[in-house]
Amino acid sequence: MQDLDERSVTQAALAQMAGTPDPRLREIMAAAVRHLHDFAREVNLTPGEWLQAIAFLTEVGQACTPARQEFILLSDVLGLSALVNLMHNRTAPEAATQTSLLGPFFREDAPVLAAGAAIFNGSNGKEIVVHGQVRDVAGNPVPHATLDVWQANPHGEYDLQYAGPPQVDMRARFTTDADGRYHFRTMQPPGYPVPMDGPAGRLVRLQGRHGMRPAHIHVMIAAEGFRELVTALYFADDPHIESDTVFGVSRALLVRAGPDPAAPCDLPAVRYDFTLSRASSAGSTRVGADPARIVKVAE
Repeated sequence: MQDLDERSVTQAALAQMAGTPDPRLREIMAAAVRHLHDFAREVNLTPGEWLQAIAFLTEVGQACTPARQEFILLSDVLGLSALVNLMHNRTAPEAATQTSLLGPFFREDAPVLAAGAAIFNGSNGKEIVVHGQVRDVAGNPVPHATLDVWQANPHGEYDLQYAGPPQVDMRARFTTDADGRYHFRTMQPPGYPVPMDGPAGRLVRLQGRHGMRPAHIHVMIAAEGFRELVTALYFADDPHIESDTVFGVSRALLVRAGPDPAAPCDLPAVRYDFTLSRASSAGSTRVGADPARIVKVAE
């Protein structure tokens, strides 16, 4: 037995974990312990601050429900989700449409609608049409791809945030036609604040941040033989386009709604063509999940 000091305690913890059978778990936990110990030494973490952190993380967990994923929100506002997404992009076998975050409001099994259908359910706002084509990197159309879309309503809320009985609004699933084309009608979304009524939002306020996300429409595209694309279209005229609280915007994803003679209906239009990469064996591309799915896993 040895008497531990501020440095040797780290080596003692690593030594005890060295026999972890799973090599990836061993690698991750060893790095986590090293960095956590270095962090505590760097900031000279006090017992009171340590307890505050424990209480904060406990509150984050308690805020999670089948309709709300506070840990994903916390990861988003700390930039960790964006970092994981950017690192995963390196595993793509070829350049394709820029990815973005899945976010904390994704739901599995969105209703399947016919091309051109409206994804809103009684909302009032500026109606637009979103249209384009899904292609491979050589420019060939990708027919019969599934295209999930979801967004906030004109009041800046997702259906998972609505009061009252659960309902589906501002989300749907479409299938591209034989030429890889798609189109749907929606309401132009506004920018909105991330949920500020929980621990993640409280942290954002304490940091003096505005907490806003610029207006956007989430898109997820899947097709046999191709890498699943998780991305979003961001409206370039939003005042917070340069300061997204979750760091999800990239210039390649900026769009504007306006006149478009090629649009499939007489509405202000957003035209965007998506490019899919070939499939790889790099695992899931989703930096996020349906909140209900995570709660089920935890149970």
